[in-house]
Parts: sequence; structure tokens; C-alpha cells
Amino acid sequence: MAYNFNWEIMLSGEPAQWMWEGFVTTLQISVVALVLAMLLGIVICVLRLTPFKPLQWFSLAYVEFFRNTPLLVQIFFWYNASHFVIPAGLNEWMNDLYYWFPGPFSLFGHEYIGEWMLFNVEFITGVIALTVYSAAFIAEEIRAGIFSIPKNQLEASRAVGLSFFQAYRYVILPQALRIVIPPLISQALNLIKNSSLCMVIGVTDLMFMASQVESYYGAPFEAFSAALLIYLLISLFVSICINMYNKHFMIQVRY
Repeated sequence: MAYNFNWEIMLSGEPAQWMWEGFVTTLQISVVALVLAMLLGIVICVLRLTPFKPLQWFSLAYVEFFRNTPLLVQIFFWYNASHFVIPAGLNEWMNDLYYWFPGPFSLFGHEYIGEWMLFNVEFITGVIALTVYSAAFIAEEIRAGIFSIPKNQLEASRAVGLSFFQAYRYVILPQALRIVIPPLISQALNLIKNSSLCMVIGVTDLMFMASQVESYYGAPFEAFSAALLIYLLISLFVSICINMYNKHFMIQVRY
């Protein structure tokens, strides 16, 4: 029997509202994770370039671990940690505090202390997983940009009295970040697409809502076609931004 493709079901009512809510959630989790991943990636990159060996080893281990393990496994790891390990540790720590300092906690009761499930733990878990995973790739992109800066600039910065971190903050990183903006935008695009994996832990993103439309309305092709179209539009928008940036700053790649 031929499948009756009904696109109108996605243009009004609950399906359209659900898809819009999923689109907004996808943008929210992607933007938050991208900002945090950029900050964490810069920190990991700088630590890897410090002369202090333990920090180098830590940052190297971080990059190699998160780049070489599947994101889906990491999402499940952080999800289970957020539901079992962290709450148990918080409750034990809070109980110890209550034992030694019962006065302050008696004002509001310690029964619900550590109940951080009141927050959207799925969303937070998704942000953590996307942040630590993407930061490893961003750190390598920024490190490549730093290596393109002449080494004598760091030496000159140190010669005029700047510390190692001041030299990177005021001299090296501003130049390196300008160079690596196109690959960083590509990483942002990858992060947006990777956010679709967060549906497996209950994040109500675009893919979660598409699955919900499929379950409630029996329209799998319509729902996932709409999701594919939305992801495609996001990708095209990011690609246009990359091309405009390259054209404006005359960044050309010669083969």
C-alpha cells in the first residue's frame, strides 16, 4: 500500500508547535554549549602550551580522551553521573554538614537538599556532554592557529615584561582566534548537529519532537523530513556566514 504523504499536518496544530519548541531547544542547548566549549577550549589550549609539564599532560590526556571516545557514550556517562553519582555525593555531603551545623539547615529542612533534579537535569547533562566533547576539538583548532603566529611575538611579549598568560591573552590569542574563526564556525555547525544525540536522554530538542510527532500522529516521513529541512537550513545559514567572513577578510585557500 502506498504511503500517503500529508505535509499539511506539519504546518499547524500540535505538530507545528512541537517542532517549533524543539527548534528553540536545539538552539538553546547549542548556543550555551558552544559558548562554554569556546571558553573551555581556550583554557585547555593554553594549558597545553604552558611550560609546566603536569598541566601539559592533563590537557593532552583531556584532548585525546574526549576526541577518541564516542559522543553518545559520553552523553550516557554524564546522564548516569547526574542521576546517581552526583546526587548521592551531594546528599552525603549535605548530611555531614547538617550533622555538624544543624542550625542553618533547620530553617528550611535538609530533606530536599541535594535534590538538584528540580532543575532540567537532562538539558544540563546535554550541555555538559556537548561542552567537554567540543572543547577538545576547539582546543586543537586554536592550538593550530597559535602555531601559525610567529614565535618571536611571544618572545617579544615576554621581553617587555608580560607574563606567560598575559602574553597569550593580549598578543597571541587575539591573532590566533581571528585566523581560526572559519574552522571554529565549522565546529559550531558540528555541535548543532551533534545536539540531536541528546534526545536519547530526554532533551526535548528537534529530533525528540520529531519522534513525538511520529508516535502521536503516525507521520514519520513528514516529521523527520521537517527535521531534516530545519537542520539543512541551519547548516546553510552557517555556511553562508563562513563564506561572507572569508570574502570580507579575503581569506583564500589555494590548492
